[in-house]
Amino acid sequence: MRPDADVEPGSLLVAAPSLVDPNFRRTVVYVIDHRGEGTLGVVLNRPSEVAVHDVLPVWGPHVTRPQAVYIGGPVEQKTALCLAAMRTGQDLASLEGVVAVHGPVALVDLDADPDALVPKVRGMRVFAGYSGWSEGQLAGEVERGDWIVVKGLPDDVLTPPGVDLWGRVLRRQGMPTALLATFPTDVRRN
Repeated sequence: MRPDADVEPGSLLVAAPSLVDPNFRRTVVYVIDHRGEGTLGVVLNRPSEVAVHDVLPVWGPHVTRPQAVYIGGPVEQKTALCLAAMRTGQDLASLEGVVAVHGPVALVDLDADPDALVPKVRGMRVFAGYSGWSEGQLAGEVERGDWIVVKGLPDDVLTPPGVDLWGRVLRRQGMPTALLATFPTDVRRN
């Protein structure tokens, strides 16, 4: 069985406490696409200081507070991606301007008309850049223990910046994985 067999759109990659790469330390990555050629996702818990209305004025008023652009990852940081949690009962296959990812979560076409889409959306986030892995790369990182693969919830995409999403996701996994949430930010201060 491949180490990344549990990875699918809508799952989360939770950085293990031992992962110290500054791009991914204590991050939670939402997987948008996973196939043989590679994996694409966005970091959910890295808000920037840039307001969405400064870079995408038509979408700025519609994104979930704090209405900041989130750093989706180290790849293509001049590219914007938008994830939305749709309202209950929306048929994603029939909606223009969205591509279904998993359950009520969809990628939003930022060239679409926001006024047509906003009434159907419960919340959305804009990400600068993304996190990407080439063929076999993520499997190697999971096998090495860099990532913990877990099921995601639609509300994970909309988690406010003051919430410790990394700890919250780990705690809801049950024992023994939940204990990782107590790992100190800096072991020298433990």
